[in-house]
Amino acid sequence: MKRSILPIAVLLLGLAACDRAGVNPPTEPANPIQTTEVAPAAPTPPGVGPAMPGAGPASFVGLWAGNAAWCANTTGPERPITISTLRFEGYENSCAITSLDQVQDGYELTLACQAEGEATRERVRLSAQDDVLRLTWLNRHDAVVLLARCPAPAATAAPTTPEPAG
Repeated sequence: MKRSILPIAVLLLGLAACDRAGVNPPTEPANPIQTTEVAPAAPTPPGVGPAMPGAGPASFVGLWAGNAAWCANTTGPERPITISTLRFEGYENSCAITSLDQVQDGYELTLACQAEGEATRERVRLSAQDDVLRLTWLNRHDAVVLLARCPAPAATAAPTTPEPAG
């Protein structure tokens, strides 16, 4: 008695297609998860958290200069560097932040940089206290640079219409 395996193969292929129906292709983002369930927060390590001085990316995001007088400069080597949670931009260098890890005294960043036509990888530690940023170059023998926070650029005021004389 000879049985055909064709019906079993068709059944298995049909089941496999059902399992994959909810899977998005790799070129398209997945749909957001629709649930009211909230994942529990990860425990905070001792000494690290929002109460720690300098904690939070807002502590290092902004404009920083080696000398506060440089804050007004927009060109040349004596101008501020710009740090965001994604980029580290300075004079003649541009870095993407490829990792950002909170540590006891601030944050450690891995930078993928382009400077003067060369690609480099750098590790830095940022620790902000009030308006001073301590930048430690971890792969440059822990060289330290102190930077002053520059004031945020003034927003351009909208033109005002004079009120008619009454």
